[in-house]
Amino acid sequence: MSEAAVRVLKSGMRLPPLPTIRDLVKLYQLQALKQLSQNFLMDERITDKIVKSAGRIDERDIVLEVGPGPGGITRSILRRQPEKLILVEKDARFLTSLELLKECAKPLNLQVDIHIEDILRFNMEQHINDTTQRLHLIGNLPFAISTRLIINWFEDLSLRRGAFRRNDTCMTLTFQKEVAERICAPLGDKQRCRLSVMSQIWTQPVMKFTIPGKAFVPKPDVDVGVVKLIPLKQPKTDLPFGLVEKVVRHIFNMRQKYCRRGYGTLFPPEDRDVICFELFKQADVENTLRPFQLSVDECIRLATVYKEFVDKNPHIAFYDFRANKNSTSEFVNNHI
Repeated sequence: MSEAAVRVLKSGMRLPPLPTIRDLVKLYQLQALKQLSQNFLMDERITDKIVKSAGRIDERDIVLEVGPGPGGITRSILRRQPEKLILVEKDARFLTSLELLKECAKPLNLQVDIHIEDILRFNMEQHINDTTQRLHLIGNLPFAISTRLIINWFEDLSLRRGAFRRNDTCMTLTFQKEVAERICAPLGDKQRCRLSVMSQIWTQPVMKFTIPGKAFVPKPDVDVGVVKLIPLKQPKTDLPFGLVEKVVRHIFNMRQKYCRRGYGTLFPPEDRDVICFELFKQADVENTLRPFQLSVDECIRLATVYKEFVDKNPHIAFYDFRANKNSTSEFVNNHI
């Protein structure tokens, strides 16, 4: 059958009637596990809205869903009829309900691949070979891994690897509302933090809507925010990801104090004040601003002058302010 004929066939077909997610959860006794941060979305209007927030999905696209659980969002994705849907679920208890969805997708000629794996260890390039197809990342993320996962993905995006070999791989993800607000926090917002700056260096984050906690089973203690992260065509820096993350992390380590205080912990205490004064001057950044008052460009300039200083003084890269005083003294003595 030609590709055009398949598209015509798909356009007139719908998923067959299925038990509700609530019925499947009861049938297979799929209780949410607290240790895996599991909360199920039962309302199809909300799951449809999440998938709609991802933007246009057509028959040539690939969608990777993180943590599908019993398959609520999965159904909403299948209704959009992508060419391929990859499901990455750590909990093998959900395999039966996901296999049911896979069978229902076959008459529509939709490919569904199920992987019982940890998304933090999932090899994107092994399972997504064709970079000519647009990829969407969608997921109701477990709270416990959401920040770690998105930082990993920002690094992949900076290196154009994994899911981000193309520059149009968007992420539509759920976070605790407070985390979602931090990701999107603008300059001067009290919620602004390391995650805000890191996300805004490589993406344009957009808060799409908030889901009340009561929509989930079991009900979490917080509401949930849906954020779409759109990769920038031109990232705001080409500095090494690890270096930028290190500098931004230090700056926000003391987020209520002057930004020079956190930045200063990148250097041994003996010459810290002199070094900081000079580097802030070189970066053209006011050192009495609070971290949340720093723009993305100012953070990048501080990272740039730090890199230049480390290039001239390589031992500084190994300094760890968390080490005890004896270790710090030893570090200084070894590098005088």
